[in-house]
Amino acid sequence: MHDTAFTAADLDALRQAHALLENPGLAARMTNLIGAPVEKFLNRLPAGWNAQLGQVTRLALSKAADAALFTLGDKPGGQSSNWWHKVGAAASGGVGGFFGLAGLAVELPVSTTIMMRSIADIARSEGESLTAPDTRLACLEVFALGGKSAADDGTESGYYVVRAALAHAVSQAAEYAVGSVAVEKAAPPALMRLITMVAERFGIQITEKAAAQAVPALGAAGGALINTLFINHFQDMARGHFIIRRLDRQYGEEIVRAAYEGLSQQREG
Repeated sequence: MHDTAFTAADLDALRQAHALLENPGLAARMTNLIGAPVEKFLNRLPAGWNAQLGQVTRLALSKAADAALFTLGDKPGGQSSNWWHKVGAAASGGVGGFFGLAGLAVELPVSTTIMMRSIADIARSEGESLTAPDTRLACLEVFALGGKSAADDGTESGYYVVRAALAHAVSQAAEYAVGSVAVEKAAPPALMRLITMVAERFGIQITEKAAAQAVPALGAAGGALINTLFINHFQDMARGHFIIRRLDRQYGEEIVRAAYEGLSQQREG
């Protein structure tokens, strides 16, 4: 039986999660950095970029998921090391920024692995066991949580709507108690389907990142700043996501969702 009354601390945590998950997304943050809408620079991307993006993004996610989660000890609780992951992401962004868009295909798997490790670290700090298959899948889900974005339809940007869109694929993939979530030739089709779905939404954020890196003379320093914004964004998404999962375990999913939607109505009212 789940408790139905939130403690004051848990209600504050729910408010924090709502604020993180429903705030403006990566494009807005990068627009503030570069001083012009990210969309302005989309036409600077090379011809055929979108055709290559899906493959690059899926590869980055699969390699990141395979490598990052297993360099952390399975000790739920404690503090996450957000700062060290930001340093790593900034360093990889600096290298990528030096080479411009040409360096993105090399830099993206590195920065995605660093972000996946940070996401797993945050999950662990919210009481998740990294040996549990559903935790690993939940870490993947974070990359689909882009926040509010100009590329998102208003009906598709809400946290619970994104989770619902992924729910069937997550459920099917969770049936396979595998030690890795990498996309390999022998990987279950359900698992590949989930990563493909996540990659489609993550690809929106990658396109925005690429557009920002297309700004003339941005260089290595700009690349480091963009990657810092990038990891900040997904650390926020991870914190909100795993707070919700922690509250779900304590109070039940229906109760937490009703309280979350109540916060959304209060903000709109």
